[in-house]
Formats: sequence, structure tokens, C-alpha cells
Amino acid sequence: MIEPSLDRGQGRRPRPGKTRILLIEDDAGMQRIVSDHFADHDVDVTAATNRAEAERWLVEDNFDLVVLDLRLGSENGLDLLRDLRTRSDLPVIITTGHRRDEIDRVIGLELGADDYLVKPYGLRELLARIRVILRRAEVTPVPPKAQDSHRSRFDGWVLDRRRRRLTNPAGEGVALSNGEYALLVAFLDAPQRPLSREHLLQATRVHEDVFDRSIDVQILRLRRKLEVDPSAPRLIVTERGVGYVLTTPVEKL
Repeated sequence: MIEPSLDRGQGRRPRPGKTRILLIEDDAGMQRIVSDHFADHDVDVTAATNRAEAERWLVEDNFDLVVLDLRLGSENGLDLLRDLRTRSDLPVIITTGHRRDEIDRVIGLELGADDYLVKPYGLRELLARIRVILRRAEVTPVPPKAQDSHRSRFDGWVLDRRRRRLTNPAGEGVALSNGEYALLVAFLDAPQRPLSREHLLQATRVHEDVFDRSIDVQILRLRRKLEVDPSAPRLIVTERGVGYVLTTPVEKL
């Protein structure tokens, strides 16, 4: 068994067909335990101790998923997650040191993490969560209308669902959290139709076991990304007594 610390320096590549995980964790013992256990389940683990190593691996290699410890010594794992989400939709599971790190977990999920675990976590549970996330990515059905048109244009904006990428009218990429992305998709699937708060909350509720967010807060965050003046929105407006509506038509590309 090759030690995870050696993996980082020798540029080892996994065998074709294996699941490839980047473990960003500064505890050498944890690196070794996860790597040894996962090797028995046909999962290749590459370990990074800090942000610099992680960013180098992310540039040099292709991974299926990232497991990110939010406590990397003096570094903040949330900053790395934020940067990763601006350029990639690679699935991410965040880990925290104890249950009272709720704020970090909430922020991590808002930034686009797909799941979280509290240390000490079980290796079988981590492996199961990884498999669920990767299986979900493989089998997520494409809506019939989007089979041949995975790109949508609205008011100069373009959302590419296949790449999960939003670009503004100037052609610049705009990062979206999981909740913001799901909310925007719900609006694009029903343009110029009032949608209730309950409908929108159901469409964006990915982590029901963690916390229940107000849909109004999510709308506010999405407006900050889309609107010229979020205080006077013209794209996503409030339908009094009902919910919200996307006012502009949507063109399938």
C-alpha cells in the first residue's frame, strides 16, 4: 500500500475505471486510514495536506469527488470550497471537527457542498455517501424538454445545465450555490408563471436533515446574482399572495 503522503509527491495515476477521490485533510493518520480502507473498495485516494497541494492536484488530475476538511491547520477550508465552486461543479463532501461547527456546515452547504460529515465519522458511512452522490450524478434524469436543449437564455443570461454554468450578458461566469442553481432551474422550467413559496422550497430542499431555509432568503441571494438593482427587482418579482415569478421569457438553445 502506498502511503497517501507519497501519492502527493510521486504523481501516481489511478487504474482506469476506479473512482478517484481527492482527500484534503491535514491529519496524516486519517489520510492513511481512509486510503487503506477505500483501496479495498476499488476507490483511489489522493491526499492533500493544504490548499496549495489541493489546488495543484485539481489542476493536474481528474477526480470524481472531493472530501474537504474545513479545518486545515491555520487555513480556512471554506475559502478553498468557494474558489472551487467558481470554476467547477465537482461534488464535494465537507467534514468538520465537532457538531458545534454548525455555522461552518451551513456556510459550506450554501457555497455548494453536496454533503457533510462530523468527525469522527465511520469509513463505511463516508464510502456510502460518496457512492450515493456519484450515483445521483449518473442517474439524474434530464427533463424531456431539455433532452436536446440543455442551454437556456433569458434576458441575455445563459444557463448551461450540462456544465452547470451560468453566464451573464457580458459572457462572464457567475457562481451559484446548490440552492441558487436549483431555484433558478425551477424558474426557467416555468417562466412567467407565479410559483408558490412551497413549490420553490421543495425544489431547492436538498439537505432537509440539516436546516430549513426561508425561501425568501434564497430569493434574495439569487436576486443579488441576477438583478442590476436587487432592491428593485425586474427579473424575479414578488407575486403578492402567491410567491414569485420569473418575468422574462426563456429561450431553449
